[in-house]
Amino acid sequence: MNEKQLVGEKTVEYISDGMVVGLGTGSTAYYTIKKLGELVRKGLNIKGIPTSEQTAALAVEQGIMLVDFKDVKQIDVAIDGADEFDADLNLIKGGGGALLREKIIANAASTFIVIADSSKGSVKLGAFSLPVEIVTFGAKMTSQKIAELGCEPKLRLNGNQPFITDNGNYILDCDFKQIESPVELERQLNMIPGVVENGLFVNMAERLITIENGVLVEKTKRIFNGASG
Repeated sequence: MNEKQLVGEKTVEYISDGMVVGLGTGSTAYYTIKKLGELVRKGLNIKGIPTSEQTAALAVEQGIMLVDFKDVKQIDVAIDGADEFDADLNLIKGGGGALLREKIIANAASTFIVIADSSKGSVKLGAFSLPVEIVTFGAKMTSQKIAELGCEPKLRLNGNQPFITDNGNYILDCDFKQIESPVELERQLNMIPGVVENGLFVNMAERLITIENGVLVEKTKRIFNGASG
């Protein structure tokens, strides 16, 4: 069993009967959804809210009942992967192009659990280029404004054409090298007209399930001292 499968399947322990579950997007969340499908077929009663059209298709294939966001009062738990995480459980997400819906669902959930293999950990964020979702109108100017913050934005492509998100937007992959202050960068990016959302998930994850030295470990955010443990 690979690392992604290990962490992806472990997280279903936090899901119980009657829950509304935010279903993440990507190669690690894939294993969570597959495992949830097994449990649903054995009688687990949950409702899912998918973070992407890709995830919605997989959930339906697995027999997981989906529900519209407008028809629920709360999301009990959201489970999603990460492209990079630091010691404070801050994240970079959006490698799969679903960062906007992922952030909306993570923010709405009572608990947000992140699953990631051992390769995703960093002392400081920035090894993974930061995805920034922007509207198509004025995209070149928006890209120039983002570049002024100290990065090299590159328009994400799908073949020879721009990659289009489920929301009809472009994504710029922005290489900041090393992000000294995720809180400040998130604020600066979202103040630029044309930016819809960025892939910095700051102070959102409450639990991280990952692998260290070949062993499955769980880390939680300790709000009282700002450390992770």
